[in-house]
Amino acid sequence: MPEETYHHQGENLPPETHNDQRVLSEQDAKRYWKANLSLLTKLLTVWFAVSFGCGILFVDWLDQFSFFGFKLGFWFAQQGAIYMFVALIFIYTWRMQVIDREFGIDDEQR
Repeated sequence: MPEETYHHQGENLPPETHNDQRVLSEQDAKRYWKANLSLLTKLLTVWFAVSFGCGILFVDWLDQFSFFGFKLGFWFAQQGAIYMFVALIFIYTWRMQVIDREFGIDDEQR
């Protein structure tokens, strides 16, 4: 039995793109989500290491170093983990665009 595509009956439909016709196979969909979850795992591990590791576990050892006049452990606990989180958001966005292109589900016109 062929799959039926849902068609919205409305006036404000977005313009059609090449992605409207792209349907991922079951195997491609699994590979896509595996790549997505792998990326998330790596980035969350880095964030955990920086926020929990540098801001809590290793704060006493890091405090022997100075960064912009602040003890490094204190800086990581107060600012560094936040900066790292924002950087990881940009890295995630960039890498997901690469993964989307790899699987042919990006928003680029071809």
